[in-house]
Amino acid sequence: MRLSDLDKFDRITIQCHDNPDADTLASGYGLYCYFKGRGKQVRLVYSGRNRIQKSNLKLMVEKLNLPVEYIPAKEAADCAAEELLVTADCQYGAGNVTKLAAENVAVVDHHQVEMEITGWAEIHPELGSCSTLVWKLLTEEGFEIRDDNGLGTALYYGLYSDTNQFSELHNPLDMDMIDELPVDNSLITLFRNSNISLKELEIAGIALIRYSYNDDYEFAVIKAQPCDPNILGLISDFLLQVDAIKTCVVFNEVDDGYKFSVRSCIREVNASELAAYLAEGMGSGGGHYEKAGGFISLRLYEEKFPTMHTEGYFNNRMTEYFDSFDVIYAEKYEADLSTMKAYAKRRIPVGYVKADEVLPVGSLITIRTLEGDIDMTVEEDLYIMIGIQGEVYPNRRENFLNSYRLLDRPYDELEAPGPADYAPMIKNRENGKNLPLTRLARVCVPLGEVHIHARPLDRGVKVFTAWDRSKYMLGRPGDYLAVRCDDHHDVYVVEREIFLRSYDEMPPEDIKDIKGA
Repeated sequence: MRLSDLDKFDRITIQCHDNPDADTLASGYGLYCYFKGRGKQVRLVYSGRNRIQKSNLKLMVEKLNLPVEYIPAKEAADCAAEELLVTADCQYGAGNVTKLAAENVAVVDHHQVEMEITGWAEIHPELGSCSTLVWKLLTEEGFEIRDDNGLGTALYYGLYSDTNQFSELHNPLDMDMIDELPVDNSLITLFRNSNISLKELEIAGIALIRYSYNDDYEFAVIKAQPCDPNILGLISDFLLQVDAIKTCVVFNEVDDGYKFSVRSCIREVNASELAAYLAEGMGSGGGHYEKAGGFISLRLYEEKFPTMHTEGYFNNRMTEYFDSFDVIYAEKYEADLSTMKAYAKRRIPVGYVKADEVLPVGSLITIRTLEGDIDMTVEEDLYIMIGIQGEVYPNRRENFLNSYRLLDRPYDELEAPGPADYAPMIKNRENGKNLPLTRLARVCVPLGEVHIHARPLDRGVKVFTAWDRSKYMLGRPGDYLAVRCDDHHDVYVVEREIFLRSYDEMPPEDIKDIKGA
């Protein structure tokens, strides 16, 4: 769905969910500004039992002049949307939004699908906020966001609030919006410092004395009373200062499920990956290496675990997580080659960018991909590779020139130059400019002389590679653990589908000629 698909309606009501938060107000306001700019008659409303009460939200409405109207719950039955109702950050008929009568309905949301959706809908659970989705829709329509009406600040604060002060960011579109929006930082500071009430301070204190602790894996789990999601982050940040706690999860119940915050202070646990593991099949999770969070749908949880208390679920799931993987430190690892087979890389075209031909040596860059950000410094021998599924990884000149034949052909002429969801970008961290990686790349083809030993994984593994000792590569059962034949400490993981498309098993008569075999 595009917003322009709805331009045929002249009278439009935009509805935030009950008990509004910053994200529903911001995304609703973004839709309001779009339709108002199209000359439509627009209302921005919310309903439910209570008016907005939190200090930061009252300030947001006041300082940004949000034209939001409150419809008391007892009057909602008589307040029909005249031509079109658009729900922002919620789904029509769901439990967290009062149902207004409407002949035509459009849904704009970033939560898991909870209801049978009819009519127009744009739902993206992979995004950190509905504000990001609205920014995406506005950008697609060429709608210019200036901050003279506070829209940029509103959308920024919507994402900031819904991702626990950006600690739960995991989608590149969220990060792109942060970089692009005009923002009044003084207002963000004002909103942020009006975020905790005395009641929430009490909630945090009570939660901290009701923890459960796993001595074997040094993790803690806490259930808090209902509160603003940012309080979960405050509690988990404090927990991690305890010397015996290396990872933690703090969660509470919200209207339609469970919100949780994850923290890690050890390199062997990526908080973003752990958050996704906790929400797997029931919601979404992600964020940064040290800070992350997520959401679990109440309906999906009750379908899967109808008799299990949530404290038991989080404790059990955390234990399962730590039991599910081995850790490999490449510089110390001694591979058992007797359990591995020899493979040669197929001559499938891939992409490359010689970094110093794009930016000067010494430039600080971030490669932004769907899998996450990769921070690098431009060096003379640095090549940035784009694999057969759009995956991005670094290479060095000696290995590159010994392994690939260069073709005089642009990479974006290939039939499938990477994933359609998000094209990888080079971000210059010194000036904030973005460069599309796929448009800069050229094509190269493996020489067929890249030989490895590999075996499929029967359990999870975390590999700290020779080129990155601070962050691991995650391998899941079915993926392949690979070791270069000419360097047994060059150990890495190849995702199953990529491996099967990229490598051929070598016949026995060829193996004896491999160096290191």
